[in-house]
Amino acid sequence: MIQTKELREVLHFVFSLQFIRMALFWTLSLFILYFRLFIQRFPFSRKSSSFPRCPPANTSFRPICVITGATSGLGKAAAYALSKEGFYVVLGAHSISGRSSHLLSKTMIETKEKNIDAHLKGFQVDLSSFHSVLKFKNSLEQWLSDSNMHSSIQLLINNAGILATSCRLTSEGYDQMMATNYMGAFSLTKLLLPLLRSSPVPSRIVNVSSFTHLNEVDEDAIIGKCFSRPKQYPCAHIYEYSKLCLLLFSYELHRQLGRMHDSRHVSVIAVDPGAVETNIMREVPSCISHMAFMVLKLLFLLQSPEIGVSSILDAALAPPEISGLYFFGGKGRTVESSALSYNVKLAEKLWTTSCDLFLASEHAASLLSDHVS
Repeated sequence: MIQTKELREVLHFVFSLQFIRMALFWTLSLFILYFRLFIQRFPFSRKSSSFPRCPPANTSFRPICVITGATSGLGKAAAYALSKEGFYVVLGAHSISGRSSHLLSKTMIETKEKNIDAHLKGFQVDLSSFHSVLKFKNSLEQWLSDSNMHSSIQLLINNAGILATSCRLTSEGYDQMMATNYMGAFSLTKLLLPLLRSSPVPSRIVNVSSFTHLNEVDEDAIIGKCFSRPKQYPCAHIYEYSKLCLLLFSYELHRQLGRMHDSRHVSVIAVDPGAVETNIMREVPSCISHMAFMVLKLLFLLQSPEIGVSSILDAALAPPEISGLYFFGGKGRTVESSALSYNVKLAEKLWTTSCDLFLASEHAASLLSDHVS
């Protein structure tokens, strides 16, 4: 039975613009992408490519894959699937949760039970905190050194994400959802890029975006400091912004690596798994999230993590020369993302702003380290 307080919260959420945006626009965005896949079958359409999965390159060592948000949902499913492909999987557990240590151990045990040959290593990381991301990178490098492993990684999957329903600021003063979903992925990629570049075989970055990025956005609202001003926290808008930023970043990094003639060695792919039954909506009132999943299931749009991970695996295992594409719908298929996601000027603006924030955080971390020592 729903208590009075919980009922008020449910009604407040249901009659909000954010709920309407999520219920109508997000569902419409998902239909749009599936429609694009459908019309690609016809001769008059602009054909989009599909790509086969390729096994990891033959090396004298086991290739290493780093996955964030790996203790549940798509991240957990990807960790198991890629361990079956022969990767040494490094699981990044979201340390903002008090249960992260337990979930990390539980995930590793369950993965080993399903695949006795799995090679796994786990670290905790709070992607909304630059200090935590930097600590994760240092711990990873130390582990590679202590284990006498090649000082490189072959695959980075930026999968972690949250859908926050209330405004929370990080220690750096940024919106926590924006910091987790976008800035954390940006910082982690920048920090791990030397390890990806030092790989003796082609390496890859896979950024997990979302169909929600298709909704109209304000080009000036990129970083998220302004999102705490409205009376009601615009959770749907911020989630959309974060996923659009991840796409803009993916395409810009692809272009920059290409200009440095590095794109054939380090490729960048964005992926959209579609609607998947995960705990992403854990902050939404439970009766609403259950109803949402039920409706998506009736529309044949809802997937289990084991099915939804297909697009992520397609991107991760696509031929090494593939880069700068948007995978969606499984079976190695790609579609075009929103027109705004291909806006080069906006991507460059986002890149400059993100680099400035990254350098500021790096400088602050350096000062803190000097102060502690």
